Order: sequence, then structure tokens, then C-alpha cells
Amino acid sequence: MKKYVKHCLWAFVAVTVVAVAVLVALTVHGLRNLGAESGSGSGSDSVAGARPKSDTGSVRKCVGTRPLGSLPAGEDGSPMERVVARMDKLAEAKRYSAVYTGLSVDEDTQSVDVWRVPSAAFDAEVCGSAVKGATVRLHDADVGRKTLDALSDRIGDDMKRWDGTFEMREVGVDERGFVQVGVDDPDQAEPIIKKAYGAKNARYIKVEHVDQASALLG
Repeated sequence: MKKYVKHCLWAFVAVTVVAVAVLVALTVHGLRNLGAESGSGSGSDSVAGARPKSDTGSVRKCVGTRPLGSLPAGEDGSPMERVVARMDKLAEAKRYSAVYTGLSVDEDTQSVDVWRVPSAAFDAEVCGSAVKGATVRLHDADVGRKTLDALSDRIGDDMKRWDGTFEMREVGVDERGFVQVGVDDPDQAEPIIKKAYGAKNARYIKVEHVDQASALLG
């Protein structure tokens, strides 16, 4: 009887030891997983290759810090006039012919909006040209102005091509990165125009209704 009790006691001890070992293993595994999850949270935002907020593909804002007198004055010598004149020179530079898309000016906020194919060199020059009192906002585009001008000219040459089917009334480049085509009947004209210039160009063509012919845009 004593031998039987002793045997049972050892069996109980053995089972208890195994259970404790399993519990410890599970606890360690859980702690490791917790650590891994913590590492993939806020801490991972600073690892190499993480995308900074300024590189989100939307808008990059450059507030002017350059002295006003560091850029040539135009007719009124205002910050906006100086910045726009500088943007025009950059746009004409051969090295940026495939980068620059267009710009617009907002006098109310004293800001210039520039659309371009993302380029570190161009962005640095643009932001470095912002004088005190002016702000430059950089917007992403996927086509340069040179390409858009060529497409606009090509469509403009066909102004009378579809007379009798629809009337093409105006053609011009929009600074945001497309060619705007004004017609009398967009539903009729859009599929015809986009097919005529191919799928590659169609993505840069925007067909809209206009009441009457006007001067070319851009």
C-alpha cells in the first residue's frame, strides 16, 4: 500500500512539473509576441525607408525665407511677382523641360501653386526661390508641360475635324496637368476625341462643355 501511495505521489509531482514548464513556455512566447507587436507600432515610423509626411504624393508647402531683395524686382517689386518670374525661368530651363507642368497664382493668400513631376533638384530650386511674404505649394503630376503643349497643338490642329458631329470650341493646357477641350456636346465628343489620340494621351484629355468659342487656354 505504501509503495502504491508513493508511486502515485511521484506521478502527481511529475505532472505538476510538466504543467508548470508548459505555462512558463506559453508566458515567454506571449511576451515575445507582445514585444514584436510593439516594435511594429509607432517605433517603426522612424526606421530607414519610412515615408516622411512631406512625401505623401499630395502637397508640399514651402514658406518663403529668402530675403526679398535677393530676387530681381519686376514692375511692382512684390514678393509674388519676383517668385513667379523665377518660376518662369526654371520652367524654361532645359534641365527641367520634362519636370515642370504648370503654375497658378493666388493673390489672396500670396501663394504660388506649382505642378511638376516630382524631382528633388527642381523642388529644391523652387523652395529656395520662395522669398519672405510668399508661399509655394508643390503638387505632384505625371506629365511635363512640353508633352501637354504638343498634345494641345495637335488637338488644336483638328479643331474643325468633327464639324457636323460635334463642335470643338477651345483647346488649351491646364496647369494642373491636362489638356482641356471645350465642346458643345461632351457626351458625343469625349469618346471620339480620346480614341482619336490614343489611350496614352487620353488620360491627359479633359472634355468639357463650353457655351461658345473663346481664346485658347494656357
